[in-house]
Amino acid sequence: MKTLSMFGRRYVTRFFRSQIMLMLALCWGAQSFAQETMKKDPDVIGRWDLTIDKDGKGIPSWLEVQKSGTHTLIGRFCYAFGSARPISEVKDNMGKYSFSIPPQWEDGKSNMDFQFEVSGNQISGTMVYTDGQTYHWTGVRAPELIRTKKPVWGTPVRLFNGKNTKGWHADGKNQWIAENGILRSPHSGANLITDKTYKDFKLHIEFRYPQGSNSGVYLRGRYELQVIDTKSGEPEPINNQFSAIYGFLPPNKMMAKNPGEWQSYDVTLVGRMVTVVANGTPVIINQIIPGITGGALDSKEGEPGPIFIQGDHGPIDYRNIIITPAK
Repeated sequence: MKTLSMFGRRYVTRFFRSQIMLMLALCWGAQSFAQETMKKDPDVIGRWDLTIDKDGKGIPSWLEVQKSGTHTLIGRFCYAFGSARPISEVKDNMGKYSFSIPPQWEDGKSNMDFQFEVSGNQISGTMVYTDGQTYHWTGVRAPELIRTKKPVWGTPVRLFNGKNTKGWHADGKNQWIAENGILRSPHSGANLITDKTYKDFKLHIEFRYPQGSNSGVYLRGRYELQVIDTKSGEPEPINNQFSAIYGFLPPNKMMAKNPGEWQSYDVTLVGRMVTVVANGTPVIINQIIPGITGGALDSKEGEPGPIFIQGDHGPIDYRNIIITPAK
C-alpha cells in the first residue's frame, strides 16, 4: 500500500482547508443575502386610527400605508368627512414621513400636507389644512379585530319603539319625529344616535327616501352603510352608492329600488367582517372593513359603538330597526 509523501500530505491538507474556507464564505454570503432580502418592513406600514386636534375638538381620521414594489410607499387617508382617498406616495426621509393629497370636500384649493413619525404602535404628526392652518394629530395602530370563536346571538331588541325617540339622542337640534310607526327626519338636521353601544351584532333596518335624498347607517358609529338614491340621484362612484360601506366596499350587485319605496338592509358585523343583504339579496359577503369612514363619531375601533343614522343630507324615513347583539 502506497503512502503519500510529506509534500503530498501538505497539499491535501491545504486543499481541504481552502475548500472549507470557500464553503464558509459561501455560507456567510448566503446568510447575508437572506438577511438583506428578509429585512423587516418599516413600522409605518399598516393601518392607523388617528385623532386630529382641530379647534379644540378631536377629529377622527384614518391612515393606511402600504408598500408598492420594493422601494415605494403608498396609502389611503380618510378625513372627518368624505371617503377614503388614495395617497400616491408616502415619502420617507430617514424615518420622517410625509404625503400630500388634494382637497375632496374641503373648502379651498390647497393640498392637505402631512408630516409624521412612527414609534412602534404610536404615530404623531402635523397636518397643514386647506386653509393654511397647521394642526397636530396623534394615533395608534388600528386593531385587527379578529374573532376566534363564532358569535352566539342574544335576544333581538327593537331600537325604535314606533312612538318616540326614547333610547336615542341627537348630536344637535333634534328634528327627528315618530309618526305612525315611522322614525322620520322631514328635513336636513341632526344625526340620531342610540344611547347604548354594541360590539358584534346583526341589524335589520328599513328605510325610505325621496328622490335625490341621502342618509346612512353607521355601524358602531364608525362605518357608514350608504343609504342613497342611486337610481335617480346624482352619479356617485360605485364605492359610495347604495348598500356600499362608504368609500371602501362596493356592492356586488345593485339592488336599489325606486325613490319612495320601502327598502331594507340586513347586516352582520363580527369584528371587521361585514355581510350586507340589500332588499333580500347578499351584496357584500363576509368582507373586511379596512377602517373608519367619513363622519365617524370617533376612531376608537377597538371599543363598542352605537348605531347612528344620518340626518344631515335630506329627508329620510326609517322603521323596524331591530338589533341582535352577540352574547
